[in-house]
Amino acid sequence: MAHRLIHTLVAVSLSAALLAGCAQTPAKPQASLYDRLGGKEAITAVVDALSANVAADARINQRFANANIKRFKAQMVDLLCEASGGPCKYKGMDMKTAHTGMKISEVEFMAVAENASKTLDSFKVPAAEKAEVMNLLASMRDDIVNR
Repeated sequence: MAHRLIHTLVAVSLSAALLAGCAQTPAKPQASLYDRLGGKEAITAVVDALSANVAADARINQRFANANIKRFKAQMVDLLCEASGGPCKYKGMDMKTAHTGMKISEVEFMAVAENASKTLDSFKVPAAEKAEVMNLLASMRDDIVNR
């Protein structure tokens, strides 16, 4: 008798748990990184600040001395916008082609990454979103360094 009571209680508990799970509304999908960053306006502000930080960094600013900064910033915004799930379309060269022959060192790449991290911190980007942006940048490393 006790054995049957235990089985009945377990069955009722499992049924209640299953019904409770079915009654819950499905989890709302997480917003895209683009939306969580604040959209194109916020990405543009970060890219503008990053460009200023890189220009002030003697370790790497010579790499950008002859660059068309306006074009570079526009392409960087589109790249980050698209890569983060936004509506923009990056129309520039792929990273490997764009950096071939530049012989960018690991130290230079890390200097840009350090500036990106500091820039994101200055905008108080939450840790999870900052990590996602930094992972996007890190995913490009092999196509940029020593090409």
